[in-house]
Amino acid sequence: MAIVYISAAALVVVIIAIFAIMNWMQQRQISEAYATPTPAPSSVAVSKAIQLTDGETLGKPTFKMFKGGLPDTPAGGQGQTIDSITCGGMEYSTLHTHTHLAIFYQGKQSAVPRLVGAAPLPPQGCLYWIHTHSQDGIIHVESPVLAPEGSPGFELGMFFDIWGQPLTRADVAGLKGPVIAYVNGTRYDGDLRQIPLRSHQQVVLEVGTPTVPPPNYTFPPND
Repeated sequence: MAIVYISAAALVVVIIAIFAIMNWMQQRQISEAYATPTPAPSSVAVSKAIQLTDGETLGKPTFKMFKGGLPDTPAGGQGQTIDSITCGGMEYSTLHTHTHLAIFYQGKQSAVPRLVGAAPLPPQGCLYWIHTHSQDGIIHVESPVLAPEGSPGFELGMFFDIWGQPLTRADVAGLKGPVIAYVNGTRYDGDLRQIPLRSHQQVVLEVGTPTVPPPNYTFPPND
């Protein structure tokens, strides 16, 4: 009987350890999603921050609109699952982060369209976990999960897939030319599609020439 009791106790310990590890991994994933962005270089950090305002238009309206005045191309989000991200009837709060995206073409800022990720499905439409509300460049991640299935987290490439637009080193949403990228004011030379959509992350994509110093933005209060 002693062996049975010892085995049962060991099994309980193992189960507790598994749950503890799973909880630690989940908390770590949440912490990474809400992590404070990497500090920008001093040349950017000391520049006067541009205050973002909810609902504003930041940049020149540039991109074509489609059915119902929505920006997603026919190849983008029309209600189907994209990159394991579904289009739902509500906004979720398990993970809720805001990333800012600024796109410059030949030195001039182009406005990221409003309602990227909104699909005109009857009767009231749907909204992808990654979307925009207005033309202020703020990308909203409002998700029921911490990461799409098979992915380490939400990434910029997913936003462009939902938008239905290309994202390469030579083409950003149809704006063509060599692309320079900055993340939180620091030049980014990696895969553009893998830039994480973390809380208060600042992403600047500059297409063509001339280029401008990457702006420094301040998110709206309580955003």
